[in-house]
Amino acid sequence: MSFLGVVSIVGVVVAVVLVVALMRQHRRDLVGTMLEKRRAASRLQSRAWYVEGTEEIDVALSLTAEAFYYENPDLEASFDLDRIDEIEYADDLATGHAVRNGCRVLRLRSHGAAFEFLLEGPDAAKWMAALPPRTYGDAPAPNLPTAHAV
Repeated sequence: MSFLGVVSIVGVVVAVVLVVALMRQHRRDLVGTMLEKRRAASRLQSRAWYVEGTEEIDVALSLTAEAFYYENPDLEASFDLDRIDEIEYADDLATGHAVRNGCRVLRLRSHGAAFEFLLEGPDAAKWMAALPPRTYGDAPAPNLPTAHAV
């Protein structure tokens, strides 16, 4: 292979790396915009990663008096707070995998499904204060009927 061929291949690889880095930064900026959009109505908001299998998806988390939102340019999802059965903070994922250094897992369970979010340490402490841990049966969710065994 000639010198010109090697330089061309290296140039293409560098260009691809730069495009990927630019796209990643643009996505991060869009998540920041989503945080700003909810700032006025939210008690708390921060960046996090929604964990789906082995994928970590950059999201904006927001907490209002009625709902928990997780959003990015491709995803707009929320839970009504009275529909969350359990709230847990952990150092490992439900799969047993450890999380990156300095992060905590916020795990929400609703109707038998678990949703996991990775939070940076300082953000995790804020979320724990605003959305304290709770296990199923600790207290009935507001506005929901309580079932009684007969």
